[in-house]
Amino acid sequence: MITASPGGAPRPSAGALRLVRGRAERPTGTGVSRYLSAMELHCPFLKPSTGRGMIGWTVYEVVPDAPRSWVEAELFHAGVQAAEWIRPLLARPNGLLACEGVVLVGRCGDATHRELLAWPHWALKNLYGPVGVMVGKFVEGVGETSRTGARIPPAPVSFLPVRAAVRSLDPRFLADTPDLAAAVARAVDDGRDVFQHIPCEWKAVRQWASSLSGPKRR
Repeated sequence: MITASPGGAPRPSAGALRLVRGRAERPTGTGVSRYLSAMELHCPFLKPSTGRGMIGWTVYEVVPDAPRSWVEAELFHAGVQAAEWIRPLLARPNGLLACEGVVLVGRCGDATHRELLAWPHWALKNLYGPVGVMVGKFVEGVGETSRTGARIPPAPVSFLPVRAAVRSLDPRFLADTPDLAAAVARAVDDGRDVFQHIPCEWKAVRQWASSLSGPKRR
């Protein structure tokens, strides 16, 4: 697999993920269409985004026997690629509807998908929140509960949704990470390189991410 660096030049990966399906507008995987229809009740932007063809899906499969750190690294760089795809769209008409789904399939030893997604998700949302890009995390078969207490249906696949931030709404979903919530609320994409203060190699990124204040438990 080849992923994009923040500057746009391709960078070779460690070979821990195999590209199963390149970016496509149609949902992929059994039950994804039904899942998206159900999620429209929880996200008012989803239906218009789907209708305008502004959601893209890319599917990656874990290569057998790949080390966990390599899988995390490639998930992270796939998320970077998705975020950098979205950034130029934000200032365009209907830019708030832009969304990219980074789908993970396959197993990596005893690590669960929740564990594999955790560090890439944490690093990505802290890197890109200040420039107006939100990164979420959904795990196959796991139901969630919204801030209002509504039940969110279990996802049919594990994926990181990478989308435009809604500055008036998203900070309330980040109450457990007040610093990030504040950054999203005042987010401005001035074209900065989000890696201007840290190397883009995963080892350095993971070390940086682990130094950040984690969610405040209630």
